[in-house]
Amino acid sequence: MNTQHESQPDISPGMVSLLAIAAGLIVANLYYAQTLVGPISEATGLPPQAAGLVVTLTQIGYTLGLLFVVPLGDLLENRRLVVGALLFAAGALAIAAVSSSAWLFLAASLAIGITSVAAQILVPFAAHLSKESTRGQTVGKVVSGLLIGIMLSRPAASLIADFSSWHAVFGGAALMIAVLALVLRGKLPVRVPTSRLSYPVLIGSLWTLFATTPVLRRRTVYHAGMFGAFSLFWTVVPLMLAGPEFHLSQTGIAIFALVGMAGAVASPVAGRLADSGHTLPATAAALVLGIAGFALPMIAPESRTIALALLVIASILLDMGVAANLVLGQRAIFSLGAEARSRLNGIYFALFFAGGALGSALGAWVFASYGWTAALLVGMAFPALALAYWVTEYLGQAADCCETA
Repeated sequence: MNTQHESQPDISPGMVSLLAIAAGLIVANLYYAQTLVGPISEATGLPPQAAGLVVTLTQIGYTLGLLFVVPLGDLLENRRLVVGALLFAAGALAIAAVSSSAWLFLAASLAIGITSVAAQILVPFAAHLSKESTRGQTVGKVVSGLLIGIMLSRPAASLIADFSSWHAVFGGAALMIAVLALVLRGKLPVRVPTSRLSYPVLIGSLWTLFATTPVLRRRTVYHAGMFGAFSLFWTVVPLMLAGPEFHLSQTGIAIFALVGMAGAVASPVAGRLADSGHTLPATAAALVLGIAGFALPMIAPESRTIALALLVIASILLDMGVAANLVLGQRAIFSLGAEARSRLNGIYFALFFAGGALGSALGAWVFASYGWTAALLVGMAFPALALAYWVTEYLGQAADCCETA
C-alpha cells in the first residue's frame, strides 16, 4: 500500500483552507441553475415540459466526468488536470451566461457538469498531501467546504438573480472559476501519479475495482441511501415551504436553506472519529441522524412557528448526517491505497449521485401524488435501508471478534 510516511510534513492549514474553498466554489457550479429553472427556460425559449433538462444535463455531465475525467487523477499530473478542467469550466459558465437559445445553454450545462468534477480531483489530492494519522480530519475539512458550496449556491443564485439577473449568476461564476484556476496553478504542488496504465485500461479497471473492493461497495450503499434522502428532502421541502402551510417567499426559502449549512460542522468531527478508529459507530450515528431528519417533521404541531422550527432542526440533522457519512466513506476508501484513489473516489461519487437522482425523482412524484407525509416516509426509507445494511457489517465484525477470542 502506497501511503505517505508519517515522518513527512503534514498538509499545512493554509493549503487545507484553500482546497476547501476551491471545492466549494467548484461544486457550486452544479446547483446555481436549480433555483433559476423558470427564468432560464423563459429567456432561452425552453418549453415547460423540457425545463427539467436545465438541471438534468448538468447532473448527467457530472456523472460522465466522475467516470471518465476523475480517474485521470491516477494517470496525469494532478495540478495540470485541475487547472485545465477549471479553465474549461470557466468557458462553459461564460457561454451559459450569454446564452439566448435553449440548445446553447443546455450544451453549456452539460460541459459545466463534466468540468466541475475538478472538485473530486482536489479531495484525493488533499488525502495525498496528508499524513495517515490526520487524513480523515483533512478530508473532513475539505468536504465541509464542498458541502457549504452546495448549500450556499442555491440561495446565492436566487438572491443574485432577484437583484440582477440569472446571466449575472453564471457570469460571476465564470470569473470566480477563472481566478481560482490561476490561484491553484500557483499554489498547488506538482503530483505525478505512479500508474503507467493506458487510458482505456484505466477506465476498464473501474468495474474491477468495484467488484473486488468490498469497502467501496459498502460505503457506496451507505451514502447512496443518505444522498438519496438529502436530494429528496431538498426537492420536496421548498415546495412545502412555498405552499399554503408556510407561505414562504423565495427569499424566505433561501434563508431556510442557509440555516441548513450548520450541518456541515459534522464533517471534521467525523474525520476525527474515523482517524481514531470509530468509523463503524460513527456511520450508524450518521444514518440515525438521517432518519431523524424525516421523523421530526412528522410530529406536525398545529403551530406554524413550531412546525417551521422542527423543519429547520430536521434540515440541520439531515445535513449533519450526510456530511459525516460522506467523510467517513471517503476516509475509508482513501485508506485503500494511493495508486487508485481517484478512480475509487470517482466510482463512489458516481454511484451515490445515482441514489440522489432517484431520491429527487421519487420525492417530487410522491409529494405530488400522495402528499407531504408520504414523501417523508419515502425519504426516511433511504437511510433506514442503509442502516439495515450497516447491521450486517456490525454482526460480521462481532462474529470475527468472537472467533478471535
